[in-house]
Amino acid sequence: MVAVQPSIAEIWSWMSEIPDPEIPVLSIVDLGIVRDVRWTEENELIVAITPTYSGCPAMDVIASDIRSSLKNHGISAFRLETKLSPAWTTDWMSDNAKERLREYGIAPAARLIPITGIAPLKSSEKEQRVQCPRCGSEATTVISRYGSTPCKALYRCSACLEPFDVFKQH
Repeated sequence: MVAVQPSIAEIWSWMSEIPDPEIPVLSIVDLGIVRDVRWTEENELIVAITPTYSGCPAMDVIASDIRSSLKNHGISAFRLETKLSPAWTTDWMSDNAKERLREYGIAPAARLIPITGIAPLKSSEKEQRVQCPRCGSEATTVISRYGSTPCKALYRCSACLEPFDVFKQH
């Protein structure tokens, strides 16, 4: 254990330096994966994390990176908790993170719009209105519902003809 217990704000700062292994321009804090950081009465640090989806293969790497960071900062008494409820949502991403995604060439989660214009809609009656991260056009189409990782879809822009990933809305 370290001689002086670091503040929660300091630990959050350390977590914000850990890049997401699949989208390195965002940290695990930017994505909303780190849900809570707290000290117990026994001076054990708890870091709660939520995967972007329940089968996310990056969670092992993320957990390992968190452990390494804490150990490198002198924290030896800690526990990682995986929280599946509430489920992660793209709403947990900051506006700044969404803009950095766009600059990186990945469209952030899009808003859902009705195809028929009639509500309520079943999920099969919805489509994503996606803005191309390169030229800004909304004239885009789905190439594949599965992109470079399971949490992304692959789209193509009809204006600039470029393919791009879209972070799926959860």
